[in-house]
Amino acid sequence: MLALIRHGQTDWNLNGLMQGRTDIPLNDTGRGQALAAASAFAADPWDVVVSSPLVRARETAEILASTLGLPLGGSYDDLAEQDFGAAEGTPVSELLTRWPDRDFAGKEPDAHVGPRGLRGLDRIVRDHGGARVLAVAHGTLIRHTLAEITGHEARDYPRLDNLSSSFVRRADAAWQVLTVGGTPFDAVLPELEAAAA
Repeated sequence: MLALIRHGQTDWNLNGLMQGRTDIPLNDTGRGQALAAASAFAADPWDVVVSSPLVRARETAEILASTLGLPLGGSYDDLAEQDFGAAEGTPVSELLTRWPDRDFAGKEPDAHVGPRGLRGLDRIVRDHGGARVLAVAHGTLIRHTLAEITGHEARDYPRLDNLSSSFVRRADAAWQVLTVGGTPFDAVLPELEAAAA
């Protein structure tokens, strides 16, 4: 079992700015979100916490590991957020006006993000075997990874709140999505199917 967790809030989240690979730390609200989430995760047995190398994810992972008394595992480059190139630092409200086709100069191609995220999951399993892992990453990366598993479009997945968790598991060498941002996948599936129709 693996929980893909979106990092805590940053000032750029608060101000509606595109982050991508720009390395922005958590703000006080984000640190509080991580502490609160640790209480929820304490209800289940977990073995290790890993993360993206970006500071907002790593700090979230450090808070979770420390609060839950779990080992802090490695950081995985494959869990880093999508690179949004020239759009990073831009207000989200201006994106469609400035880039109607979302073709930002220097952007990591959408088609690369899901496979990269899936490689990250496979590497975590390789490193931690059957352990129950909390993996702190990023909203767009998580949506693309879930979409890669289920065969849907990442844009059709719901937006993920800070510290929301999406549960996945690997069985018979295939990944399965159990929840999306805390909602059972079966409840999300009709919206994904409708968007694909």
